[in-house]
Amino acid sequence: MTPVLLVALGAAVGAPIRYAVTHHLRDRGATTHAGTLIVNVVGSLVLGLLVGGGAGDGATALVGIGFCGALTTMSTLALELWDSVIERRSHHAVASVVLHLVLGFGAAWLGWAVVS
Repeated sequence: MTPVLLVALGAAVGAPIRYAVTHHLRDRGATTHAGTLIVNVVGSLVLGLLVGGGAGDGATALVGIGFCGALTTMSTLALELWDSVIERRSHHAVASVVLHLVLGFGAAWLGWAVVS
């Protein structure tokens, strides 16, 4: 299977999961920010597991680039941060950035450490 097809297959799974997680949490009263944080941290963990486990080119294309690329979302995070700033909730924007960086890096490290 070609790398492009593997990326497309992974993305076809990752994007709907991101959508489902965000909407599931929002339907239960959580903010959209919570869904974005969760998918970004989970994606970081999966990437850490993948890299730490020494995945080959096929797995990297399917899971790392396709699945995690579609599951995680920098653009949504940027929009949510922009909305927070426009709504004069800068403290919320700063807290979100810190949480994404600390939890994302921590999850990536944890995944890498588990399989290394």
